[in-house]
Amino acid sequence: MFQYDESTNKPILNENGELIPRKEYFMDGINCDPFTFDMKCREPNTLYHKNKSYDEIKSHHYIISFVPKDATENGLTGERAQQLGIEYAKKNFPGHQALVCTHMDGHNESGNIHVHIVINSLRKYDVERQDFMERTCDSHAGYKHHVSKDYLIHLKQSLMDMCRREHLHQVDLLTPAEKKITDWEYHAKRRGQKKLNERNIQIFADDLIPRKTEFQTQKEILRSAIEDTASRSRSQEDFQRLLLEKYNIKLKVSQGRFSYHHPERNKYITGRMLGTHYKEDYLLSLFEINAKEQESEKKQIIPKEYKAEIKSPIPSKAAPTLEDSFSDIKKQASSSRKDLKSIEDKLRGINEQIHYTDQYLANKSVYQQFCKSKPKGQFRKEHSAEITLYETARKFLKEHSADGKLPSMKLLKAEKERLLQKKKEARNKYHYYHDYQKELHTVCSNVDIILGQTHGRQTEKQKSTDIS
Repeated sequence: MFQYDESTNKPILNENGELIPRKEYFMDGINCDPFTFDMKCREPNTLYHKNKSYDEIKSHHYIISFVPKDATENGLTGERAQQLGIEYAKKNFPGHQALVCTHMDGHNESGNIHVHIVINSLRKYDVERQDFMERTCDSHAGYKHHVSKDYLIHLKQSLMDMCRREHLHQVDLLTPAEKKITDWEYHAKRRGQKKLNERNIQIFADDLIPRKTEFQTQKEILRSAIEDTASRSRSQEDFQRLLLEKYNIKLKVSQGRFSYHHPERNKYITGRMLGTHYKEDYLLSLFEINAKEQESEKKQIIPKEYKAEIKSPIPSKAAPTLEDSFSDIKKQASSSRKDLKSIEDKLRGINEQIHYTDQYLANKSVYQQFCKSKPKGQFRKEHSAEITLYETARKFLKEHSADGKLPSMKLLKAEKERLLQKKKEARNKYHYYHDYQKELHTVCSNVDIILGQTHGRQTEKQKSTDIS
């Protein structure tokens, strides 16, 4: 009901030291009074002698999160979201005491409308048996809320059906995510980013540039490494070797399933925990596609003259033909390398803008309180980290904005996705020409030996370091 600082979990007070109510907040109770929810839940617990011990699950918390576009494009209001939450709770948790609350401000003022449904784990009333109830006792009073895999599928399907009926935006909750980010990982990243920002404040104060401005969880590091390595691997063996050589990440295959060992962890993380794009099925199919594409491209580039004469003894004109091919491939490798570096530079800039935009939004509410506070000196002293981070982000964003306006996070993320796709294509192209150049270099050298000729040739690898 009141505003809280997400980073400290402490209430936000006005200039008089009073709690500040949230701008728009709705709360209702099902089978209970919402203001006495805790006391009302004790009544059936006492009656049925349940939820007595410390380790018993006493409540279950479900959250429905609507995207900001539902409010701006589809006219979803907090009041309507609350009604949908009550409908959903009555339909899927019949007989339970429930508290349904809706607020309009998601994490970091993202604009997401959140509906929270908290139910007593013990059912208070007998209800009519429903199709989704797996046990006979699931409709009887005095029995606990039973969560199973099939029941969770029903809950997701029920929510999807309701959102489609209301013409709201809806993701496919039943299809496993390509990138599986759990609630724990989400909050771990926020905590890690906050600590990193605090360390970087001192670095900025010393007029130095921090080595790292964006915190990555161990799972994020694994995902990035797997994506980079898989995009240029043609087999499981290639993938395993490149992961270890470049990132010191070990791949373990157990009963056909991929698991990854981060160098700073003791245990392996399964591909399933990272998302479907990091599991064995997806990666093996990707390796097969990479191998076919590379073979196809090689066939297209081999000179026709060389194809026609390959079966016969090497004629003297094969050498200049190969030299021309080698020179052409060398230029292609150099050009594709420049293209890749250009895309990476753009992507680095976009990532910086996303980082500082997120930093700006995360600390905006604290800065607004600072502007209204009296005395300001005391408030700045208590919230120096948040204020410094906000001012640093604001300065960066203004300096990198053509019209002085702050960038849209939605547009930045869309541009990042576009650049990531272009980077993947550019990397594949570069590695293809880089590898093919080495092969042609070997072929040319062998032809030189046969013909007794000497050429001063350098491969791309000899001239410069590999940026892959």
